[in-house]
Amino acid sequence: MSIEINQENLKTELGTVEQSFVFESGNEMAAYAAHQINYHVMGYFPISPSTEVAQFLDGMKSRGEHDIVLIPADGEHGSAGICYGASTGGGRVFNATSANGFLYMLEQLPVQSGTRFPMVLNLVNRSVSGPLNIHGDHSDLYFGLNTGWPILMARDPQIVYDMNIIAIKLAEDPSVRLPVIVSFDGYFTSHQKRRVQVIKNRSDVQKFIGEPPRNFPHALDRENPVTIGPYMNEPDYINNCYQQSEAMYNAEAVFERISKEYAQITGREYPILDLYRMEDAEVAVFMLNSAAEVCKDVVDRLRSKGIKAGVISPNMIRPFPQKQIAEALKNVKAVTVGDRADSYGAHGGNMALELRAALQTVGNAHTKVINRIYGLGGKDFYADDAEHFFELAVEAAEKGFAEKPFDYFGHNPGKAEFAPKRVLNPMKKEDLNTGLITVTPDEKTGELKVKIPPMRSLTKKPKRLASGHGACPGCGIFSGLELFFKGIEGDIVALFHTGCAMVVTTGFPYSSHKATYIHNLFQNGSATLSGLVEMFHERKRRGELAELGLSDDFTFVMVTGDGGMDIGMGPAIGTALRNHKMIILEYDNEGYMNTGSQLSYSTPMGHMTSTSNIGGFQNGKPFHHKDTAQIMAATHIPYVFTGTEAFDRDLLKKAAKAQWYANNEGLVYGKILITCPLNWKSKDELGQTIVEAAVNSCFFPLYEVEHGITTVTYNPEEKNKRLAVSEWLKLMGKTKHLLNENSKDMLEMFDKEVDRRWNMLKAKHESPYL
Repeated sequence: MSIEINQENLKTELGTVEQSFVFESGNEMAAYAAHQINYHVMGYFPISPSTEVAQFLDGMKSRGEHDIVLIPADGEHGSAGICYGASTGGGRVFNATSANGFLYMLEQLPVQSGTRFPMVLNLVNRSVSGPLNIHGDHSDLYFGLNTGWPILMARDPQIVYDMNIIAIKLAEDPSVRLPVIVSFDGYFTSHQKRRVQVIKNRSDVQKFIGEPPRNFPHALDRENPVTIGPYMNEPDYINNCYQQSEAMYNAEAVFERISKEYAQITGREYPILDLYRMEDAEVAVFMLNSAAEVCKDVVDRLRSKGIKAGVISPNMIRPFPQKQIAEALKNVKAVTVGDRADSYGAHGGNMALELRAALQTVGNAHTKVINRIYGLGGKDFYADDAEHFFELAVEAAEKGFAEKPFDYFGHNPGKAEFAPKRVLNPMKKEDLNTGLITVTPDEKTGELKVKIPPMRSLTKKPKRLASGHGACPGCGIFSGLELFFKGIEGDIVALFHTGCAMVVTTGFPYSSHKATYIHNLFQNGSATLSGLVEMFHERKRRGELAELGLSDDFTFVMVTGDGGMDIGMGPAIGTALRNHKMIILEYDNEGYMNTGSQLSYSTPMGHMTSTSNIGGFQNGKPFHHKDTAQIMAATHIPYVFTGTEAFDRDLLKKAAKAQWYANNEGLVYGKILITCPLNWKSKDELGQTIVEAAVNSCFFPLYEVEHGITTVTYNPEEKNKRLAVSEWLKLMGKTKHLLNENSKDMLEMFDKEVDRRWNMLKAKHESPYL
């Protein structure tokens, strides 16, 4: 996406550099600042609402607007590792994430601060699961308080831009040398557009931040080899931590100095605390980020009524501005602290606890502190809500105490009449056990013989998923899954990774799942289901299920897609090596569609996504697609297969085999290619045609691997149906550019790789030892 600059330039009265106006969101301004800084490396993984930052940078990259090396990771833990590794090389590093992505990288963050390598991470605040919620609060931010990273706050897109420029200078200061977080509210600051003033010329930005420091050790100086991250005993470890602590406290004064320097060139200064009408305030509200702006409007209204109200909002919360807060509150009778996350069991949110500690430190016992947990999961915060917060402070000031120092605000007590009610009755066992599909091992060879009836007879089997889900028109996920499930007899328990299939079927209080459904984190579904599988078999062995009259005949299926076999590959391989009796079924839509069509490792070379844009300096995804079926076959599990709904009987047979192997021998992995019209830029009705062409072009061959022996189950060459890869590519808008003359080399490279993998597969088909 392009960030267009208003051609009306200006110099502020106080500033010394030429500036321009733009009308953009917080995510766009984070990306804009990053492109002006021209970082060396960004490791990233998509997660809403921070995903756009990498998308915007990729769009700029395709137009040649910066030199940042954008590295798509396999998950946030990997992205944090990429960034840490890059930072040890002495250059500048950038990243953006949110919520569970931040938690997934969390163990890497203290390593980076503890070894003192600078970088900048934009934390676009979002609720931490569970249950899953993708909207904004500060539960992710509060997990970052003890990572050893200075944390800057940004209430609006203007401040996002400015703080990103200040952050890199702060991180690299010799007395700090710490990685820095810039925090702003997801889906509010991140996505809402505002009028923003930016430095017009990149050279002025780079002059302000200066060259990367050259006088610190790094991994790329052969004349001065260093050991990074050694094993450290006492007393060295405590000394290292003390030095890091000193650097954190130094960051406060350094931030104030840099803020004044930034004000000289732009006219915009950011003190440690943003104080609004606090000079004579008797009651106040303390808020982080965007909600503070709502409170300011209410202050003006209260002042007109004679109530001396004010707002405190820190621009920096690590280090916590203890001294400044105590000073700001010395004449205040009562303050309401709004925390957008709870510190469960601590009798208050993190900001309230730290503010109370600040007052205690200076002996302030007269300022009453009221704490309310608000705005969780993106719940809106309005002016009337802010007025209520001030009313709490006024009441405490008048009474001399707070009747309820800690509580939640905006929650509703549960009522029995509103409890979710079952809409669909459980499917009947006899309808699921039709006997129409049979799998029988050959007594002599052990080969599984599968009997499949005419397709029309299977229409009587109930669907495992109810209608009413929110999938896009033409989505191939559920037609593909339902066809696979037609080949499964009896009851199932299904676990879904995070992805489109999960999101569009489980919006509380509704669910499209007729059988038991489980969801866990994006990366950890296979481990989760393997635990349930083992619990099932152990309770069955002990006779507990029979005693309780519970079914002892389940097939366990994990459904993954939208990149789940990237971020979840490690746990999946672990599950395969342990050989649990379950099925992993991947729907492959060639991207991370649930977060907005970013490239995944299964995106084919040259295909356009929102993080592999097309332009004069970039031509789609630059590397080949990941072959998860072959990776899983290499773990030597009993059965691996590929399929599509375009070859229905082939997929049904494989589903029946999958169930037999999962119930009798161990893990099964299956990969089905499904269409995504929205992000493939194809017509809704062409889904089956496109996946059929993918098979006939040999890009997505149909085969199975039983006990290490590969069998091609459909050979388009033998059927005289082999298509050129270009015939498949022309059916989708995301690949039409590959048919242009300037993409000739990339198309040839992709075509050769498809042919190489197909010939390798045929060789495996011909030899049981390959």
